[in-house]
Amino acid sequence: MVTTQTLHEICGLYSGRPTSRTTSTQRETKFVASALPNDIRDTIDLADGSKGVIFRLQALETAGLTKLDKLPFSIRVLLESALRNHDGFLVTDADVTTIAGWQPRGERSEIPFIPARVILQDFTGVPAVVDMAACRNAMVELGGDPAKANPVVNVDLVIDHSVQVDIDGRDGQALLKNLNIEYDRNQERYEFLKWGQHNLSNFRAVPPGRGIVHQVNLEWIAQAAFRKQVDGPAGPETRLYPDSLVGTDSHTTMINGLGVLGWGVGGIEAEAVMLGQPVYMLAPDVIGFKLTGKLKAGVTATDMTLRIVEMLRKKGVVEKFVEFYGPGLDSLPLSDRATIANMAPEYGATCGFFPVDDQTLAYMRLSGRDEGHVKDVETYFRAQGMFRTAQSPDPEYTDTLVLDLADVDPALAGPKRPQDRVNLSQMKQHFRDSLTA
Repeated sequence: MVTTQTLHEICGLYSGRPTSRTTSTQRETKFVASALPNDIRDTIDLADGSKGVIFRLQALETAGLTKLDKLPFSIRVLLESALRNHDGFLVTDADVTTIAGWQPRGERSEIPFIPARVILQDFTGVPAVVDMAACRNAMVELGGDPAKANPVVNVDLVIDHSVQVDIDGRDGQALLKNLNIEYDRNQERYEFLKWGQHNLSNFRAVPPGRGIVHQVNLEWIAQAAFRKQVDGPAGPETRLYPDSLVGTDSHTTMINGLGVLGWGVGGIEAEAVMLGQPVYMLAPDVIGFKLTGKLKAGVTATDMTLRIVEMLRKKGVVEKFVEFYGPGLDSLPLSDRATIANMAPEYGATCGFFPVDDQTLAYMRLSGRDEGHVKDVETYFRAQGMFRTAQSPDPEYTDTLVLDLADVDPALAGPKRPQDRVNLSQMKQHFRDSLTA
C-alpha cells in the first residue's frame, strides 16, 4: 500500500527524483542536446481529413542507426516506444540506439519499454486502484491537489474474476440472477471501482457480464494503433503510435495475435507503468517461427496450437520473444492467431507476436471497429514499415523454427501438460503402451 512516506520513493513524479536505475550521468543527459536525428516527427493523413503526428522509424535508418527490414516486427514496436518517449532521462539516446542496433545474437543490455496502456482484472487490479486512492490521500496530507494523482497511461480494469455460478441455466434466467447475486456479493468493491472510473483520469472499469478480460481486450479495447490527443511542441496534436500493454494476468499475451505487443506482469510493475515508469528488461532474443501451407480439413486451431506448443517447449524459449512469419500467415485468421498467442505462458515465451497485416484489419472490421480507424491503422503501420505483407522480407531472428500447417494432424494432449501431445491416430496404441509400461 502506498503511504505518505513511500509516495516520493515509488513515483518521483511529484518530487522530480530519479528512479533507482537512473545515474547522475543519465540525469545530466536530460539537459544535453540529443544525438538522435532531428526529423523524427512527421505527419500522416488520417481518414477524417486531419493530420496525425508519428515518430518515423525511417529517420533512424536514414541516420545509419538501424536497418528496419532486418529488425523483427516486435523489436520495431520497442524501438518506436523508445523513440517517442525519448527524453534523455527515463529513455536516453543510448536506449534508443541500443534497440535500433539490435542484433540476432548480440550482447543483451537493459532497455526501457513504456507501454501505451495497462489492463487489469478485478482480482489483482483492485489493489492497484486502492493504491491510487492512497496516493490521493497522501497528496492531501502533503498539501497538494489530490486530483493531480492519476494514472499517466490509459488503464482498463475488466471485472471478470468475481463471477460465481449459484444458479444453473434451467430456467433461462440464470445469467441475470447470477449477475444480481454477484453485484450484491461485491457491492463495496464495485462501488469503489465506480468511484475510480468517475474520479481518476485515464481509468475505465468494464462492468461484470461483458466477458473475460482477454476476450474484452481483443474484441473491444485494443486499437492496434493508439490515437491520442496530446500537447505537442506547437500546441495540441493527434498522435498515433502502436498499441501495446502490460497486464496483471499471465494470459495477457493473447493480444499479440492482433499485433499488439503485450505480456503479463506483477502488480508492482503494473502500478509503476500506470505512474509513467518504464518496464526495464534485457533486450530480448527473438525466435522466428515460420508457418507455411494451410491446415487440412478437420484440423482445428487447437490441434495447430498444441503442435506449436510442443515444438517451442522442445526448443526452449523462456524469457524470449517468439515472432510468427511466413506465407502461412496469409490465410491464418485472427481467431487462430489469438489461440496461439494465448498459450505463450505454456510454451514459456514472453510473448508470441503476430505482425499487423490484412488479417488484422479483417478482424477489426469483423469485430465492429470504426472503418475510419481501421484505415488509419493501415496507413500508420505502412508508413512506419511495420505492416506485414506477402512481399515483406523476412527479418533476422536469433533462431528459427518451421512448421508446414498441412502436416498438423488432429491430436490430444495432457492430462496435465499441453506439450504432452499425441496424434489422435496413435492414441489407441499410446494408451496401451502407457498401460503396460
